Amino acid sequence: MRFLVRDRLLGFGDDYWIEDDRGNKVFLIDGKAMRLRDTFELKDTQGRVLIDIHQKMFALRDTMVIERDGRPLATIRRKRLSLLRNHYRVSLADGSTELDVSGKILDREFAIEYDGELLAVVSRRWLHVLETYGVDVVRDDADPALLIAVTVCVIHLAEKERGDS
Repeated sequence: MRFLVRDRLLGFGDDYWIEDDRGNKVFLIDGKAMRLRDTFELKDTQGRVLIDIHQKMFALRDTMVIERDGRPLATIRRKRLSLLRNHYRVSLADGSTELDVSGKILDREFAIEYDGELLAVVSRRWLHVLETYGVDVVRDDADPALLIAVTVCVIHLAEKERGDS
């Protein structure tokens, strides 16, 4: 499953569509402006909220939280004690599962892995459309909405750390 995400260039707000590889709209990232903390919703084409994403308010390091149906699903933060700035850890709510995200986050060239097994690849290399990157979910049993939410979070955290947001 490949999804296409168009980076916002000069737009107001943080709303943008995610399309499948045939150009059909699949998900909407709805950024909530004028909030105390960074907040996004991942919605389906009918406007139903599938995943809530928000910044954790009181944390030593910048942290994003992903929730589904009001329940915590995952927490994302930059990996501690990593020599690479572009290495993030995703802790799932079950307490025992962690995903690793590493690569060139700001260049939109990175991978999401679980226990050394590739779940998704984020890349601009496949695409010739300016300011677009792909999220290629390589496992059939993976949750595309969760992997897209993770992608949105790590890019947001990396941009914030660099000072772009």
